[in-house]
Amino acid sequence: MSDALKHECGIALIRLLKPLEFYKEKYGSAFYGVNKMYLMMEKQHNRGQDGAGFASIKLDTQPGERYISRVRSIAQQPIQDIFGQINERINKEFTEHPEYASDVALQKRHIPYIGEVLLGHVRYGTFGKNSVESVHPFLRQNNWMHRNLIMAGNFNMTNVKELFSNLIELGQHPKEYTDTITIMEKIGHFLDDAVSKIYKTLKKEGYSKREASPLIAERLNVAKILRRAAKNWDGGYAMAGLIGHGDSFVLRDPAGIRPTYYYQDEEVVVVASERSVIQTVFNVNFEDVKELTPGYAIITKKSGKVVIKKILEPLERKSCSFERIYFSRGSDAEIYQERKKLGKLVMPNVLDEINQDISNTVFSYIPNTAETSFYGMIETAEEFLNKKKTATILNGQRSLSAEKVTEILSEHTRIEKIAIKDVKLRTFITEDSSRDDLVAHVYDITYGVIRPNDNLVIIDDSIVRGTTLKKSIIKMLDRLNPKKIVIVSSAPQIRYPDCYGIDMANLESLIAFRAALELLKDINQYHIVKDVYNKCIAQTDLEDKDVRNFVKEIYDPFTDQEISDKIAELLSDESIKAEVKIIFQSVENLHKACPEHLGDWYFTGNYPTVGGNRVVNRAFINFYEGNKERAY
Repeated sequence: MSDALKHECGIALIRLLKPLEFYKEKYGSAFYGVNKMYLMMEKQHNRGQDGAGFASIKLDTQPGERYISRVRSIAQQPIQDIFGQINERINKEFTEHPEYASDVALQKRHIPYIGEVLLGHVRYGTFGKNSVESVHPFLRQNNWMHRNLIMAGNFNMTNVKELFSNLIELGQHPKEYTDTITIMEKIGHFLDDAVSKIYKTLKKEGYSKREASPLIAERLNVAKILRRAAKNWDGGYAMAGLIGHGDSFVLRDPAGIRPTYYYQDEEVVVVASERSVIQTVFNVNFEDVKELTPGYAIITKKSGKVVIKKILEPLERKSCSFERIYFSRGSDAEIYQERKKLGKLVMPNVLDEINQDISNTVFSYIPNTAETSFYGMIETAEEFLNKKKTATILNGQRSLSAEKVTEILSEHTRIEKIAIKDVKLRTFITEDSSRDDLVAHVYDITYGVIRPNDNLVIIDDSIVRGTTLKKSIIKMLDRLNPKKIVIVSSAPQIRYPDCYGIDMANLESLIAFRAALELLKDINQYHIVKDVYNKCIAQTDLEDKDVRNFVKEIYDPFTDQEISDKIAELLSDESIKAEVKIIFQSVENLHKACPEHLGDWYFTGNYPTVGGNRVVNRAFINFYEGNKERAY
């Protein structure tokens, strides 16, 4: 998208099901898992740029041997930094101990990071500061192997305050007020409890503490621990965890908001936030990679046994449509077709806006993430042209000359690369006094392809704040002197904040919200703003299940078209010579394009969990009171 909306987080879990010697013999390296993790994290770098982390666990180590390794980074290229550190350490060990090179047992015993259970994470920080301490995976340490817990996730909770209070009621003293720490400590509490109960049972059966240790690993019921811990969670999440002795799990939220995919064969169990990542890194077919059912967890025991268990009762499926529009890599077979369909479905409105005058219209896209929707839009334009050509020729019957037929057939869709992003400039824009001038040059434009009286149609995958459109893109496009500039969004109007992991935490930054406020002023109905504020305040003491989204009333007086027209007005100024129009996808067509991914709360205000309405109302209260805090 043209606005600098950062992404969510991405998880990657690999469990090797064979001894490390197997991978050395078959693939030439006992570092097979580490190498695959590097690829999986790089292939999900699109999901998070603020930081990255990696952790591993060695199975069946001897007391006194290190079995957990972790490395995290907030460097400018954090994934490269992490694996650079790992590689440096490995090379150091091989240089100082050449005997390790041919002995996998020595490698496992002495070299960190090599292990059978691996967890990777790429992060965009939607909660807390971007310090290395905030980077996943998080580690909860204990001298009992079974009580060590490593956690990483792609998530946001709407009820962190409640969950934090629950920990205090349990007698804990959490070291930080963040959703990740809160979730980890909640799981850790029930993990401790389960280990203690199993040990007491084993003691009664006559086992010593030392004899009990492997039996605790066997008897530990990870699904039961997760059920107890997740009972009151409200949010969207894909939660991954490693337990010190070697059990691992990934749990998906019951509405399926955050994506989770897995693959299993005789050698590995792999879980990731995107299907295409697993396909690419492990060279497997589309149908081999499964989607984890909402509310379920995939659990791998230390023994290598893999089970998929229901943890929470699934809710109505509302998986995030923004994953399909923008976040996930477009190389996924389903996502590619869905994005093309988004372009196809919005094209009829574009044709109406340009009066079907394709000959005098240039089509393009911004940024590269909108390219696939652009292809769908052009396919529809070509279909329209072919019908037009056929009708013209048939209506002409025998009177058409060969030259006329050639002229009819030569009409084509004019496709050009109009806007090119100059990425280097974005890191330099810091000083407020010069910001606007620099922002205006974030995109370069292609001169010489727009003729007098041409329309210029540009598709973007979504329009969130509209800042880059207003300060840069529209001004740059206007220099080409088109008659009309039509900005097309393959997504509907973003009207409400997200609270499940996307960086859209406040209302006043959304261009659709600002447009609705201006329209209320235009019709002398701005008192609705105060009315909505009072209604939101009145709900602050209600339980989440009883809270309504009153922010919808801000938009109720207006049609989608009225809001689109006001957005176009807000994104233009008196310096723009061309007529500017904004066309948004309809919610109905979004659902047609992505029928299995109906999460649309940022467009409709229909939040999939009970905590969502509280968050949107809190966001409105913050807006009205001038409070810049996050709503969750």
